[in-house]
Amino acid sequence: MLVLGIETSCDETSAAVVQDRQILSNVVSSQMDLHSVYGGVVPEVASRQHLRMVDAVIAQACKQTDIFVSGIDVIAVTRGPGLPSALLVGVSAARGLALRWRKLLIPIHHMEAHLYSPAMEAAPFVALVVSGGHTLLVHVLCFGEHQLLGQTLDDAAGEAFDKAAQLMGLGYPGGPAIEQKAKNGNPKAFRFPRPMLDSGNWNFSFSGLKTAFRKTVVAQKSSIQSPQCIADLCASFQAAVVEVLVEKTIRAAQHFQVSQVALSGGVACNHALRSVLGKGCQAKGIRLAIAERNLCTDNAAMIALLAERKLLYHYQPPAEWDIQPDWSLEPHS
Repeated sequence: MLVLGIETSCDETSAAVVQDRQILSNVVSSQMDLHSVYGGVVPEVASRQHLRMVDAVIAQACKQTDIFVSGIDVIAVTRGPGLPSALLVGVSAARGLALRWRKLLIPIHHMEAHLYSPAMEAAPFVALVVSGGHTLLVHVLCFGEHQLLGQTLDDAAGEAFDKAAQLMGLGYPGGPAIEQKAKNGNPKAFRFPRPMLDSGNWNFSFSGLKTAFRKTVVAQKSSIQSPQCIADLCASFQAAVVEVLVEKTIRAAQHFQVSQVALSGGVACNHALRSVLGKGCQAKGIRLAIAERNLCTDNAAMIALLAERKLLYHYQPPAEWDIQPDWSLEPHS
């Protein structure tokens, strides 16, 4: 069974072909350079670029596997969550192909695709899905059955990294920039708050940390041009974010008595998060599965892989559906 995946939820235009859980192609056209001048994703710019690139990206994904679209068995596309105009481009392209070639069309939840991208073979497990737009803690009971434990109440972790980087003029996206600077910094140089670490629930909040960081940057304005000061600020900020994410994830795993944790989403590329979570899980005897780096950021391979897996469980897509920009990860049809 050949599955074509299409992903246009934000600022990556992607198409992929998978077969029997093997990724045959995974083409991603990034819009990073277009949005970097604005310091963040501009929906109108994103949707226009998706329109320009989606056909070419799909064609390239098929060409790399030496097949024609007509040879695809199933088409899977991101239905949501995401930017409305961006989602519409991908869904329209997928619908057009499905109608023309009479193929089964499967709408996929973007965050659910991230959730299962670490390819955890068995459940139950606790998953941390953390990206620029979402920070989610999920208890997976079995494939297709999960409970959303908590999420960010304001900024997502990736968004907090972006805003912190912007305050120091490090550019966009902020996560990689802060991680790079943090390598030469002292994570204990500045003591930033660990928001909601002891809140008694599984939710997150990073707006208070962002405010504390901004106040510190202002207070350090006389030395902010110092490379060491910038490195220390980045290392200290990163340490605060990572500690909250790791501690709450491990506590959730212990609370629900699971021996496995999964990590996915764009921020899962962060080396400090991977390392600290790995050490924390090892100390507690918990197995950690992390999505491959090419599946952490937005991509169509994870969309196609989830569709293929759903079909193995005899999933039947709804007869009628539309884009769902605010689609929750709570159990859905």
